[in-house]
Amino acid sequence: MNTQQIQSFLLTSLEVMTALFIFFIGLAVLVIIIVFILDVTQTKHAIRRNYPVVGHFRYLFEHLGEFFRQYFFAMDREELPFNRAQRSWAYRAAKNLDNTVAFGSSRDLRPPGTVLFVNCPYPTLGKDAVEPEAVTVGPYCEHPYTHSSFFNISGMSYGAISKPAVLALSRGAKMAGSWMNTGEGGLSPYHLEGGADIVYQIGTAKYGVRDQDGNLDDEKLKQIAAHEQVKMFELKMSQGAKPGKGGILPGAKVTAQIASIRGIEEGKDSISPNRHPDINSNEDLLNMVARIRRVTGKPVGFKVVIGAYGWLDNLFRDINEIGIEAAPDFITVDSADGGTGAAPMPLMDDMGLPLRESLPLLIDKLNEHGLRDRVKVIASGKLITPTDVAWALCVGVDFVTSARGFMFALGCIQALQCNKNTCPTGITTHNKKLQRGLVSEEKAQRVMHYAKNMQKEVGTIAYSCGVKRPRQLRRFHARVVGPNGLSSGLDELYPVQD
Repeated sequence: MNTQQIQSFLLTSLEVMTALFIFFIGLAVLVIIIVFILDVTQTKHAIRRNYPVVGHFRYLFEHLGEFFRQYFFAMDREELPFNRAQRSWAYRAAKNLDNTVAFGSSRDLRPPGTVLFVNCPYPTLGKDAVEPEAVTVGPYCEHPYTHSSFFNISGMSYGAISKPAVLALSRGAKMAGSWMNTGEGGLSPYHLEGGADIVYQIGTAKYGVRDQDGNLDDEKLKQIAAHEQVKMFELKMSQGAKPGKGGILPGAKVTAQIASIRGIEEGKDSISPNRHPDINSNEDLLNMVARIRRVTGKPVGFKVVIGAYGWLDNLFRDINEIGIEAAPDFITVDSADGGTGAAPMPLMDDMGLPLRESLPLLIDKLNEHGLRDRVKVIASGKLITPTDVAWALCVGVDFVTSARGFMFALGCIQALQCNKNTCPTGITTHNKKLQRGLVSEEKAQRVMHYAKNMQKEVGTIAYSCGVKRPRQLRRFHARVVGPNGLSSGLDELYPVQD
């Protein structure tokens, strides 16, 4: 090609590019004109009507703000539901990185409600520390469950979270020696694949153990209980993020496999009843617990948000009248601090008692009615750091479970997309492209490290308090800052009932 031909080619290319540029500019102007006309003539949105075209950026910035707020604008300890300091500890624990800090704490120790642990002048030496003791649940069962880990995985349903997320949690729990709660969505092959101990949760829709009419099916219960990994059954009465509201799984997440596991219709919203239709009294509740325990031969308890104070007294009196064998083998207390994939804001923000109030109340009522040794207590609800878990152990729980802490271990960035099937980390979406980023083998290691580092650092708090193992923590080991800026012991705020 000679010089003249090259010049001709370049000139032609330039003319084509210019024509394309003019075309796209014209197209953009046309689109802007159309949007302008649509905006000024519509009557539903005041911003778009008053500020046509540019008003659309409001929605874009609102959406981007969910992602960027935590990185550029929020201070370390001011963001909700979890601040940067809490998330950073969880991330570093999951990656098994050094979690020490320098210079001084950024935590303000003055606000009322701040928990402080009291150090012992002669802390426990490392050589004197002992492993967590095993706790047996369900002494009257055919197959009691004995478990030592005080930190375990709370309920997250397959459906609400993705296949690779369930696999990672199952594998990580097995390596850490923790149990994994299925959530109300039933037992999937991925729960079993990792080999972890399983707590099977029965929600108000009784997914996985229901007949065609939605009633509890004893034969399906037996099939679930036949799995050696399934160690306990948890009857979900209510959930912290939405007391009085059933589970919500958008139709976009109800795949063919999930529909089959749950026993529902593919592609349609899965809305659980707001309570168990067949449990309308304490008698009904205790009968249901007894039925599941009889059919499965395994420990049975229930998960509940404490609200009405008098209910606990009535329930425990009824148990003592029937006989101690009638008691649930455990009670999982959730709270207003709880989380979920989708819930109405009034319930998430304003319904139920927080764990700081409801957990001591439950344990004290069990002691008052002589049932504390019989009924084990599991705490759930926003317990993702060693401080949170150690506080619960001081109050007197047997076990702590966490869902969102383990979500952070999986890589959750608190993007608040759980209910939209658009989770950017692949945890709460069934979009294959987004799931691709979550490699279950890698994340299982992080789940394991998070659980083990939690147990290690709760142990550090316990040894500083002078005890040899975390479950030996007592209320006098922790204090709470009051309105006057001075602290009071947990044992003063909640005296232990003898």
